[in-house]
Amino acid sequence: MAPRFWTALCAFTLGHAVLAAPQLAPRATASLDSWLATETAVARTGILDNIGADGAYARSSKSGIVIASPSTDSPDYYYTWTRDSALVMKTLVDLFKNGDTDLLTVIEEYISSQAYIQTVSNPSGGLSSGGLGEPKFNVDETAYTGSWGRPQRDGPALRATALIAFGQWLISNGYTSTAADIVWPIVRNDLSYVAQYWNSSGYDLWEEVNGESFFTTAVQHRALVEGSKFASQVGSSCSYCDSQAPQVLCFLQSYWTGSYTLANFGSSRTGKDANTLLGSIHTFDPEAGCDDTTFQPCSARALANHKVVTDSFRSIYTVNSGKSAGQAVAVGRYPEDSYYNGNPWYLCTMAAAELLYDALYQWNKIGSLTISSTSLSFFTDLYSSAATGTYSSSSATYSSIVSAVKTYADGYMSIAEQYAYSNGSMSEQFSRSNGSPVSARDLTWSYAALLTANMRRNSVVPPAWGETSASSVPGTCAATSATGTYSTATNTNWPSTLTSGTGATTTTAGGTTTSKTTTTTSKTTTTSCTTPTSVAVTFDVVATTTYGENINLAGSISALGNWDTGSAIALSADKYTSSNHLWYVTVNLPAGQVFQYKYIRVESDSSIQWESDPNRSYTVPAACATTAVTISDTWR
Repeated sequence: MAPRFWTALCAFTLGHAVLAAPQLAPRATASLDSWLATETAVARTGILDNIGADGAYARSSKSGIVIASPSTDSPDYYYTWTRDSALVMKTLVDLFKNGDTDLLTVIEEYISSQAYIQTVSNPSGGLSSGGLGEPKFNVDETAYTGSWGRPQRDGPALRATALIAFGQWLISNGYTSTAADIVWPIVRNDLSYVAQYWNSSGYDLWEEVNGESFFTTAVQHRALVEGSKFASQVGSSCSYCDSQAPQVLCFLQSYWTGSYTLANFGSSRTGKDANTLLGSIHTFDPEAGCDDTTFQPCSARALANHKVVTDSFRSIYTVNSGKSAGQAVAVGRYPEDSYYNGNPWYLCTMAAAELLYDALYQWNKIGSLTISSTSLSFFTDLYSSAATGTYSSSSATYSSIVSAVKTYADGYMSIAEQYAYSNGSMSEQFSRSNGSPVSARDLTWSYAALLTANMRRNSVVPPAWGETSASSVPGTCAATSATGTYSTATNTNWPSTLTSGTGATTTTAGGTTTSKTTTTTSKTTTTSCTTPTSVAVTFDVVATTTYGENINLAGSISALGNWDTGSAIALSADKYTSSNHLWYVTVNLPAGQVFQYKYIRVESDSSIQWESDPNRSYTVPAACATTAVTISDTWR
């Protein structure tokens, strides 16, 4: 691993032109960038291989059914879980909305399958009598009737969130009637279940504790808030969402112990659990501040909890030997775990990274970070001189901390890289003693976790879900519930224009009839999805300068001057204001290009100041139809 940021910072003095020049020796981040450039394609393929009926490992599954894993023995995961499927599909919807249009058909097939599965009577009940809380089904869409930890109340909330994400795309592309007729009836059933049963006990996401789970409560709150907005967008309403969401938020506060987030009520364990990391990343709102009430990733609660949870694995796994506080470690479900001898999980380790990438995004958007007494111990692990206070993005302290957090987050991803198979495949777990993959092979959720963490690493974030208007905690909590509307969602006739590319007819404000261009194909057809050869990469950097100073960009590739300051690219300051010290430039770079870069300050006397170490790293997206991206940085 690279040396800690503040070690390099000690050598950096403003006004000295030669200090903190680019580090040309191989670095862990360069290896990670290279791995992620290929692993994202492996993960996408790994997910599609596990979706019926066309997936390589899911041929016997019904269309749109997401299997947890191809493993049929020790353990047998050849089933479809409502929770896992929803999280995976939300990932695919996000990829689709960012240009991967080949995913449309599989999304449609998943939604159609869920309309049917909602009607399947099962040991938890029927459509309107609790059956939506049934955790898993056979791959032929029949009920699983064996003994199991049921009900599990996170699935309906997560499925609603996944479907809403696609429904909002439909609305923004002129298909509001499709969102209302096909998507909303399925979502309405799930929201009705959440409103009715959120205050009832159930099994947690690890299917072991029967009680109340932080993860479940957090995603239920999001679903109700987002669901109410979606209802209004399709011309309906969700009064039961509006009445219950504040009370769910009120109950969510009870999980905070004062030093970490309790994963479950109803368990004899310590409650230190990756459940809580997952809860924060799956309720991340890019428009939110560092809000403690919703445990946003940059909140003091989430950061303090991140330290407590990850530290709980430092001394119990051999693969973590010698790793002190502030160094990334392999993360499991919870320290008392005994399933398959209790190992680290890929998805838990990457969740630890994703939470930090989310926090970095939020700090950069806000323009500052705050250290409180609650989060101080998290920050001192990474930056020894950290002290309570608020630090502007223009300050050296902010830059030092942000760099250290980025390195820390990358460390978790590097662990996933280290212990994945050489061909990129990831199972459920890897051995606590030697890191070899164990348990179910090709776990679909592992691949989804890789993709979401990588998107957040590249500041690709989902739309806001409404946290900013739903974070006020009622003065009094009430154990309530509300009865919603259950009805069979019978319409799964997707309009042909979604797949033909002809678009939906819409009318502009001026009365002109136009056609939305919607170019989409099946999973196996790529003719209408163009993989870019180059991408317009905009480099935004907040850098405070004085008159006569300029900011340039240098990097490890020829397009960025091969680290030659004489060939560095000049940035523009025409958007620079007293409140936003923005410099920027757009460079066309090859899709998939992996490179390192730094900003340099050119003084009026032509002397050069390099920003401090480490080198910044980036991989140009190669996703279908991606033509432009923006990198947002702050001068270090």
